[in-house]
Amino acid sequence: MGKDSIKLIANNKKAYHDYFVDETYEAGIELFGTEVKSMRLGHCSVKEAFIRPDKGELYIYGMHVNPYEKGNIFNKDPLRTRKLLLHKQEINRLMGKAQEKGYTLVPLQVYFKGSLVKVQVGLCRGKKLYDKREDIAKKTQKRELERDFKQANIRV
Repeated sequence: MGKDSIKLIANNKKAYHDYFVDETYEAGIELFGTEVKSMRLGHCSVKEAFIRPDKGELYIYGMHVNPYEKGNIFNKDPLRTRKLLLHKQEINRLMGKAQEKGYTLVPLQVYFKGSLVKVQVGLCRGKKLYDKREDIAKKTQKRELERDFKQANIRV
């Protein structure tokens, strides 16, 4: 496994359905040893997770990391808050944008980059109901076009 190879651990598909993603940032995350071992096995979920600033730092809440089976007393709470590691300049920029009306910080992906665990943070705007319906209609139309194209190729 190379230094820049990326292995996806968890993906937040719901975020792309509920939000418009304007910008993305890569952040490190503060973890304990047993949490990293559990993530290597793929036991992580960011579906219900969100990011909030607190005292000049960014923290991720609601990210679930299953306890490592062989970790016994060293295991931590699966839903504990974890600190995100970014440059001060990036944190200030994200905090400023998050203060604007309609913007929120959402974790989009958790992955290994080399041997480090990274979180892709999205600066997002919430979608209205009609935006979601529009996306579903486009997805359905695209699926039908692909199905028709596939059937046309089979007949030829």
